[in-house]
Amino acid sequence: MHEPSASARELMAENETLRARMAYLLEQAERNHEIMCRHQAFDLQIVGAGSFPDLISTIFRTLPVISELDIVTLSLVDPDADIYTVMHRLGVDFEQFPHLMFCEHAVELGFDMSPERRPRPLLGPYAPAQHCAAFPHPPVGLQSVALVPLLRNTRLIGSLNLGSADPTRFTPQLGTDFVEHMGSIIAICLENVISNEMLKYIGLTDSLTGVYNRRYMDRRLLEEIARARRQGYRLSCMYIDIDHFKRVNDTVGHQGGDDVLREVCGRIKAELRMSDALGRFGGEEFVVLLIDADLESASTVAQRIRASVAAQPVDLSSGERVDVTVSIGVAALAISQFPAQSIESARDIAIETVAQDLVASADAALYQAKAGGRNKVVTFA
Repeated sequence: MHEPSASARELMAENETLRARMAYLLEQAERNHEIMCRHQAFDLQIVGAGSFPDLISTIFRTLPVISELDIVTLSLVDPDADIYTVMHRLGVDFEQFPHLMFCEHAVELGFDMSPERRPRPLLGPYAPAQHCAAFPHPPVGLQSVALVPLLRNTRLIGSLNLGSADPTRFTPQLGTDFVEHMGSIIAICLENVISNEMLKYIGLTDSLTGVYNRRYMDRRLLEEIARARRQGYRLSCMYIDIDHFKRVNDTVGHQGGDDVLREVCGRIKAELRMSDALGRFGGEEFVVLLIDADLESASTVAQRIRASVAAQPVDLSSGERVDVTVSIGVAALAISQFPAQSIESARDIAIETVAQDLVASADAALYQAKAGGRNKVVTFA
């Protein structure tokens, strides 16, 4: 049997190399196809997100897995804290999203903001001093990062920040088409869901004072009573009325009356916690829900509100000043109303009835405060 010639051996070796190269390319093609399919599924998930927390959760939960990343963070431009405030008031728990950050100005994100240039992704080695804002809690061993601008038209709304322990994962020489496409999809979804949440919030707030409206408070009261039953905490309610408000309108006009309403709201809110809820129930009537507060604690807060409103006159936009006082009725929903043996059957007690009774009790106490001379706090006995 003849030995293959040198040229034949070279050809065989070349064929073997080509087969190995072809196998590698096929493997890479299959891997790229799998990655593309995962990202397409991710795109569908975020496009279908119905709320801000759903969208943020999907980004943080899914993107690190499908892109094989060690960390993903998100920075949003929020100049007047409007996004944060609205989302918080709609019940978003930001403690669940430690990788979500807000900044006041777009320049803080570190992109080239030259008017004639479109911000481009920044890829390269991780530098703690340079990237501390994008990765305030970096994982051990973080080596390379990609900061992807989130653009809507020409407006920079945020940055998607990707990090890897692989030093070769993100380098300045890499193409950015893929991450730019990802950033554009996320930017569109963020803008849409934030706009929808803002519209939802507007529908639940009073346009004059900026506090919640009665529709929201009615819904929130039902939710809090149900939660109080499950978790066994106390819930208190204040009914607040501005004393002689018709006289205020007659004296300083409706614009002056509007100034008074806004200022009184501000003084009430200053005495409340973030977890509490303030809503306008009627013309000059407000209701406050105090979460995890008994009657004594609620009465103390009510006295602070009463004193704050009466402490100094309200400055009107016309330059006039007017003295204002409020009367407050306080009632509480005690744990004892839901004894242990009845918690399992709590649904048998209509929550709507409990809610109506709680507000009615606070209203009855308010009536006593007004009958007793106004500028008073009365607790429902």
